[in-house]
Amino acid sequence: MKSLNIKDYNDNIPSVITVGTFDGIHLGHRKLIEKVLDISESENLRSIVLTFDPHPRVVLNNDNNISLLTTLEEKNSLLESVNLDYLIIQEFSKEFSSLTPIDYVKTILVEKLNAKHVVIGYDHHFGKNRKANSEKLQEFSDLFNFKVTEVDVLIKDNISISSTKVRNLVFEGRIREANALLGYEFILTGKVIKGLGRGKNLGFPTANILVDSDKIKPANGVYFIKSEINGESIFGMMNIGQNPTFTDKDFSIEVNFFDFENNLYDRHLTIKVIQKIRDEIKFDTPELLSLQLDADKKKCFHLIRTIKKTI
Repeated sequence: MKSLNIKDYNDNIPSVITVGTFDGIHLGHRKLIEKVLDISESENLRSIVLTFDPHPRVVLNNDNNISLLTTLEEKNSLLESVNLDYLIIQEFSKEFSSLTPIDYVKTILVEKLNAKHVVIGYDHHFGKNRKANSEKLQEFSDLFNFKVTEVDVLIKDNISISSTKVRNLVFEGRIREANALLGYEFILTGKVIKGLGRGKNLGFPTANILVDSDKIKPANGVYFIKSEINGESIFGMMNIGQNPTFTDKDFSIEVNFFDFENNLYDRHLTIKVIQKIRDEIKFDTPELLSLQLDADKKKCFHLIRTIKKTI
């Protein structure tokens, strides 16, 4: 899969496209993408996902607390495993948002991307003020000679899957439920930075992860996690929060990897969050915190054994 800014896209081969912010690349999004891939094969068309950066709400609502399920880099990484031809990024600006529905379809979908088939979700809207819907797109398809396929909402365990639902679950720390709707383990990606060294003093050395400010952070607490380091899956536990046991209560994301002692400073890591272990708690002494961390680690090792039995 090639990831390109739309300005750099020059492939004029006819295409099948799906369009959206695709925050999270959850199971509902994957249903759309799978339809694109099916049509690509059956109609011999280039397969394209057209997405936007920054998120439209940042531009339209001046919302700088967007809490993305996936950054653009994470979105790109998640789609690498899918057999798409292109991920095309359209800069979402005031100018772009002002395009009328017909101008958007004509200049972007038809003239720039040579769309011969467009796959949309059941609630797709587009153009200035998002006034146009699937019926309008169907009208334009007759005018510009392309097909439209509308995909119904995906229902899982009586829940209609949406980015908003997944986002709320992550905010609440209900990671296992969020993962079920995502179809993969929720990820946090960031650079390892220097911390205060308290974890090491407690017998639990940690890697402090600096995560993009736009990225959603799960509820404060301790989580069971894993990461790929040097080609090997390493399990661990992660604390997200304000470190209430200590006087300097700055927010941090700290990961203690099990059976791993290499220096990770300055490296970029992707943390897969499997489930929440407990809420963040204030302890009267660091010694009591250390005892609790021992208990947390034992619980994680029990979960590791359970995972390995199912493999």
